[in-house]
Amino acid sequence: MPEGDALHRAARKLQVLVGQQVGVETPHPRAAVSRVAERLDGRKLLGVQAVGKNLLLSFEGGLVLRSHLRMTGRWQVVKTGTRRVGSPWLVLRGGGHEAVLWNGPVLDLSARGTLRLGPDILADPPDLARMVANLRREHEARELGDALLDQRIVAGIGNIWKAESLWHAQVSPWRRLADVTDDELRTVLGQATRLMRSSLEEWSDSRAVYRRAGRPCLRCATTIRSRGQGDDNRTAYWCPRCQRLPDEHTGQ
Repeated sequence: MPEGDALHRAARKLQVLVGQQVGVETPHPRAAVSRVAERLDGRKLLGVQAVGKNLLLSFEGGLVLRSHLRMTGRWQVVKTGTRRVGSPWLVLRGGGHEAVLWNGPVLDLSARGTLRLGPDILADPPDLARMVANLRREHEARELGDALLDQRIVAGIGNIWKAESLWHAQVSPWRRLADVTDDELRTVLGQATRLMRSSLEEWSDSRAVYRRAGRPCLRCATTIRSRGQGDDNRTAYWCPRCQRLPDEHTGQ
């Protein structure tokens, strides 16, 4: 699933259309049902903002289009008239460029989907105090790795950056919130901000722990482990030595 840094990259790309009156099309039949095109076609695009895993496009007349990419969506900005194959969900056409949304099934002409979101991990500056307070309001038995994916608590962190930030902070995803100090929470959240900002500036697919189960830890050479976590069974990746629980032994 695209995470907060991917949405911020998309927002940067779409800035080329801000201030222009755009032609709007919804070539995909499922997207056409939303009637987004007929309401937005010919309006000026006033701004594009990433909020967590959402992209908010503000148009004149007070209309805000929310795009959520789910698992497979992606935004692309190309020169107007570039040949394409397939039916994108949405096309915004400006004077010299057009923004194309592929496989992005959530198109909502309001910002109500963002009202329940926690503070954005990529805000400048991030509201770490509010994030920690949100975590403290959760049940104390909830596991930290599961809580970090809850967009009501912190917006923008997905499975990749959950795994990476916990590894860099040397905190286990299986720690209960009751057993994690505020300083540790701030360290994990700070690492998430640092790593995601770095990815935003210079994207790289190299990871320290994500999808490296069965391979040696880059810090201590212990074999990386993985298993499902939380109600959604999202895969957690961790080093059992660097990120062991306080009462846990690695057996090595």
